[in-house]
Amino acid sequence: QVYVVESGGGLVQPGGSLRLSCAASGFTLDYYTIGWFRQAPGKEREGISCISRSGFIIKYRDSVKGRFTISRDNAKNTVYLQMNTLRPEDTAVYYCAARSLYGGWTSLNPADYSSWGQGTQVTVSS
Repeated sequence: QVYVVESGGGLVQPGGSLRLSCAASGFTLDYYTIGWFRQAPGKEREGISCISRSGFIIKYRDSVKGRFTISRDNAKNTVYLQMNTLRPEDTAVYYCAARSLYGGWTSLNPADYSSWGQGTQVTVSS
């Protein structure tokens, strides 16, 4: 069974940082594009960032550019999302998802991904 597991969420003050991890289970991450998404209460799930299989193609949502950094360590079968300068509006459940297509494929559309984790809560509050 192919699935991913998120970790690293928590409560942080505005301006603080967190690093989320997305670990793969049952498959080798090398062949998958990974996306990070979030969903706040009452809102639709939105794409935050994604990274291609090689790591050479990366996309970010405009609201997180310059604050969030996605990276992958295929040797550890893990993708990371470093989140800096967090804001209250970043509060949400964060999900990672995987899909295997051609090498340079990326997407911030949740509908394009097939394997999802259970999510990790990120709360930004003083």
